[in-house]
Amino acid sequence: MPPPSNPGSTDPAIPRLHQLLMRATGAGRHEIAAMLWGFAYFFCLLSGYYLLRPLRDAMGLVGGANRLQWLFTATFVAMLLLVPVFGAIAARWPPRRFVPVVYRFFALNILAFGVLFATGVQEVAVSRVFFVWISVFNLFVVSIFWSVLADNFSNAQGRRLFGFIAAGGTAGALAGPAIAALLAVQFGVAVLTLIAAVLFELAVQCFRGLLSATAGWRSSPGSDVQRGAPDSTLADVRLGGGMFGGVKLILRDRYLLGIVLFLLLHTFASTLLYFEQARIVSASLSDTAERTRLFAVVDFSVSSLTILLQLLITGRFLKYAGVATALALLPLAGMLAFAGIAMWPTLAMLVAVQTLRRSVDYAIVRPGREVLFTVVSREAKYKAKSVIETVVYRGGDAVSGWISAALTGIGVGFTGIALLFLPLTALWVLLSKRLAAGMEMRKAQETIE
Repeated sequence: MPPPSNPGSTDPAIPRLHQLLMRATGAGRHEIAAMLWGFAYFFCLLSGYYLLRPLRDAMGLVGGANRLQWLFTATFVAMLLLVPVFGAIAARWPPRRFVPVVYRFFALNILAFGVLFATGVQEVAVSRVFFVWISVFNLFVVSIFWSVLADNFSNAQGRRLFGFIAAGGTAGALAGPAIAALLAVQFGVAVLTLIAAVLFELAVQCFRGLLSATAGWRSSPGSDVQRGAPDSTLADVRLGGGMFGGVKLILRDRYLLGIVLFLLLHTFASTLLYFEQARIVSASLSDTAERTRLFAVVDFSVSSLTILLQLLITGRFLKYAGVATALALLPLAGMLAFAGIAMWPTLAMLVAVQTLRRSVDYAIVRPGREVLFTVVSREAKYKAKSVIETVVYRGGDAVSGWISAALTGIGVGFTGIALLFLPLTALWVLLSKRLAAGMEMRKAQETIE
């Protein structure tokens, strides 16, 4: 469906900013409000999370870097327990009710952690619980956000507007670490939790604004929502579904199993690098606030490079280089990170290679990976994708953590681990090509049908 025309784009009654957005995104006049609410919603959400992310990384080191594998295992177990609980809540309550409840529940958790951090009660135990909690929390809040968008925007609108809305998340990922880096040492980590709780409440208000805006445009003349969207809106539909249906879909589909393997290789590489990062930071910095500031600087650098790549490179790269090349960048960037840290295990090298690897992942590889899901069934897009990005992801973290601990225990240094990763890199690149070929085959079959 072609983008709607914007006959009022030169109307002096329309604010200049709105006219610019209409030209840049192809949005209709009736869609601007919802698009801006979505942008602000994602900005608040990821600002709050990325404000806490460097604190999580610092808290993970309080009990010692050699205990991280236990934290990763605990995160996986917590995910197994909470995914069915979340599914039951979504099945029972409509999103208009359960979305604010979930966000406010997490905000209250954050405030409670802030009090515990400020009072210094059981510092090691609280730090470990916080690490597990935020590692679970971040997957849920982002998943809910994209469910909100999927229920309130049509497919045609999504193709035109989701890129701009996603930029709100990148901007939030840029703002959060900047706030943490500026305030962590001067005011203490407890203040960060208070700011994050406020941002999640603002996200709730943006969610409500988004619902109001999308309800308003459905009666607008020329709205493509009238022609292609589901009959019910987000506020009226329960998400439903369940984890076990997604597992069955994955086990029956080699294409989905390939995506699972791709993600497991991703978690394996990320976890090995994360553990080495923890060792280097733990040996170099002893103060939690200083560690928090370092991790905030890394996150700020990643977000800065990511947004530049998104604005200047991503679209053209996916169009001309293709999905296979985009996916293959991740194993190649990972191998570069392994080699750099193995040869020069310093904080400067750590910041440089982690910034490059994560930016390439977020800006180019992740969009390419999401494209893989456009050719599977609608049920698989929701159920199988949910299992892959929660249980499989955290399970890969847990297993990788124990593999890392075992290799260290038998005396294999990081240089040895980097050498062991070479054949896995080759497998990963080959898998990237196979997944892209499978996607094209399914796309061709859809065209024939």
